[in-house]
Amino acid sequence: MDHLVFEVGTALLLVALAALIAGKFKISNVPLLIIIGMLVGPHAPNFGLIDLRFIESDEIIAFLGRIGILFLLFYLGLEFSVKKLMKSGKNIVTGGTYYILINAGMALLYGFLLGLPLREVLILTGIISFSSSAIVAKVLVDLKRTGNNETELILGIIMFEDIFLAVYLSVVSGLVLSDSGSIWGTLLSTFIAIGYMLIFFVIARKASGLLNKLFNISSDEIFIIVVFALLFFVAGFSETIHVAEAIGALLLGLVFSETEHSDRIEKLVIPFRDFFGAIFFFSFGLSIDPTTLGGAVWMVLGAVIITIIGNFVAGMIAGRKSGLSHKASANIGLTIVSRGEFSIILANLGIAGGLMPILTPFAALYVLTLAILGPILTKESKHIYNILNKIFKWTPPKVQKEQQKEEV
Repeated sequence: MDHLVFEVGTALLLVALAALIAGKFKISNVPLLIIIGMLVGPHAPNFGLIDLRFIESDEIIAFLGRIGILFLLFYLGLEFSVKKLMKSGKNIVTGGTYYILINAGMALLYGFLLGLPLREVLILTGIISFSSSAIVAKVLVDLKRTGNNETELILGIIMFEDIFLAVYLSVVSGLVLSDSGSIWGTLLSTFIAIGYMLIFFVIARKASGLLNKLFNISSDEIFIIVVFALLFFVAGFSETIHVAEAIGALLLGLVFSETEHSDRIEKLVIPFRDFFGAIFFFSFGLSIDPTTLGGAVWMVLGAVIITIIGNFVAGMIAGRKSGLSHKASANIGLTIVSRGEFSIILANLGIAGGLMPILTPFAALYVLTLAILGPILTKESKHIYNILNKIFKWTPPKVQKEQQKEEV
């Protein structure tokens, strides 16, 4: 008997359960979705009518998860703007550069110390280097820190990360997904990927007027059909030239962000982003066998340690270079620790390229650990700073007491 719809419905109930629990405790739903996905799947027991192995629906759930990636990255592109980057101050560029150099440098060194091949090292570096925009933004809102002095720099660093991520994914996808084994073939694929990305940047800057006219569609129904058709077409075409489909979605979002229709698209996309994005994290959990996580524990432990250290050091440098206090600078480093959607996307890129299977359990356990630790470190940043301040004597006791009185 065909139980496809029933299986998909059961999966969606589990996703809804994770979302309800996360909402109840006011935490990110990312780790819960991954955990619930890991607890079911091919290795789960069969309860007869309710088959939590999702054998019949495995492919369709995975495909719905791929759609989730597209909406997540498309929405991120809508949030970003080339104009914002050009108008953003020197502080954001400086802070973002320090953040990338420190975290990517430590991750690259860590990958080579583990003895991994070059392509695996590049994927590992990407998994470790990029924070989760979704989790960081949610934590800032939940903790009511959007008005803090350091928040603008935090958001600026995230924006800078997103730009670097677009370049990094374009280059790495060319290296990992290229069928050519020669150096010249790989370089050609890389240059094609970068050139493809630059075309979208040019369109975003030069063709916004034309796009405003073309998408001046009064009917929301027709409007969203046209936008989504373009989204899937561009994402699919990107994959044919060895550029990750997620990057195609990101670049299209970037183009639309420069038009007068960006707010309208954003409002229409948000429900799809939330729904399919949740399925994406759940489907990633389904692909993980919990029994394989043990082999990645020590690898993850090392990565978590260098991530926390790298983020804290980068945050301190970025904040101090921007004229912020030691406390505000510490808040930066402790806020952008969380890892999430980008790490999983890079792991999936490695899987698509036929790289070492250890990348999958590593990414799952790494994201889980930091998706839980990140918000905790952010929430407790004041206490962590006070402990470190006793050691490094950043702020004189008198000044610190005055700051505490102002906070009260």
